[in-house]
Amino acid sequence: MDDAGRQTLLTTYRDGLLNDTLPFWTKHCVDREHGGFTMSLAQDGTVIDTDKGVWQQCRFTWLLGELYNNVEPREEWLELAQHGARFMDDHCFDPADGRMWFHVARDGKPIRKRRYAFTESFAAIAYGELAKATGDERYAEKAVRVFRRFLDHNLNPQRAEPKFTSTRPTKGIGFPMIAIATAQELRDSIGLPDANAWIDRCINDIRKCHLKKEIQCVMETVSPNGDLIDHFDGRTLNPGHAMEAAWFIMLEGKLRGDNDRICTGCQMLDWMWERGWDKQHGGILYFVDVKGLPGHEYWHDMKFWWPQNEAIIATLLAYQLTRDPKYAKWHAMIHAWTYEHFPDPEHGEWFGYLHRDGSVSSTLKGNLWKGPFHMPRMQLICWKLLTGFNDLML
Repeated sequence: MDDAGRQTLLTTYRDGLLNDTLPFWTKHCVDREHGGFTMSLAQDGTVIDTDKGVWQQCRFTWLLGELYNNVEPREEWLELAQHGARFMDDHCFDPADGRMWFHVARDGKPIRKRRYAFTESFAAIAYGELAKATGDERYAEKAVRVFRRFLDHNLNPQRAEPKFTSTRPTKGIGFPMIAIATAQELRDSIGLPDANAWIDRCINDIRKCHLKKEIQCVMETVSPNGDLIDHFDGRTLNPGHAMEAAWFIMLEGKLRGDNDRICTGCQMLDWMWERGWDKQHGGILYFVDVKGLPGHEYWHDMKFWWPQNEAIIATLLAYQLTRDPKYAKWHAMIHAWTYEHFPDPEHGEWFGYLHRDGSVSSTLKGNLWKGPFHMPRMQLICWKLLTGFNDLML
């Protein structure tokens, strides 16, 4: 990865974000009649379903605020972020219990609430960026309030019907890893006082319960005390998810000068690259079985956009922090495969869902799950990493 190669990558990520990804969404998804953003878009950006996923309202609001605060204070970005926040405030909270909806109609009427509270984590980071952008303390108060609700609901769920009985209790890696990322964002945007404490707690939980040195694996789902559950759900790994958690932990090590955490994140990446990289076709598989047995999820071998995004970040950050050439090699492999198969040369942005061989499975550009988050976050982070690539290693 010489200077010319780094500059080429930097340009790809920066220009892709500013000249392709962001204009696609700002052109097609902004709902000026009812507020918020309509994210269910066909290949050319045509709205094909007017329902609104609340994750995407929060995530796009966060992205716009993040760009305003850390790239350039463009008034267009701030206005759109506030546009998103108004829809969140007016329509995305259930007044009965204060929790957030997952899925609403175009006009904001509620359709569905999930058992988990990840919507709140994305709202927290959105409000945090708006607090930083505007100096309005009310946004900071909202950020703290929904972050506390996210924590409380996941640790002490109330009025949420369990998905399973108590016969085989489980815990997933999703809550601790998202808590890490949310606390990191709020530490930056509003100076969240106990951010470090939550990050430390969650990293320790992942180390204790989800990292299995004896089999060199990051488990997605374990028993409450961290034991492997030898059934389909317990054996199912999500390599892209684990790589996302890996770079959250690497980043924390970088920010706090903690080489031990950098090593933990790199170890997680090493293990899950070996399990997740498709040696036949390239790219990161969606699900694999910890024992190499047939998986039970019918989309197990598809190539979704977001695991590739997380692998791109994780490999580049690992190389920046360690200068180990294997990470440069892995980054080149995942970057090349991803950019060969996902971008749409005709209408811009990326397809989200490919078959295992890289052929397009669906021409959808957005839905309740895919929107302007994982991919533009990857472009932004990699652009910034490459800008400061010659910084001293920890």
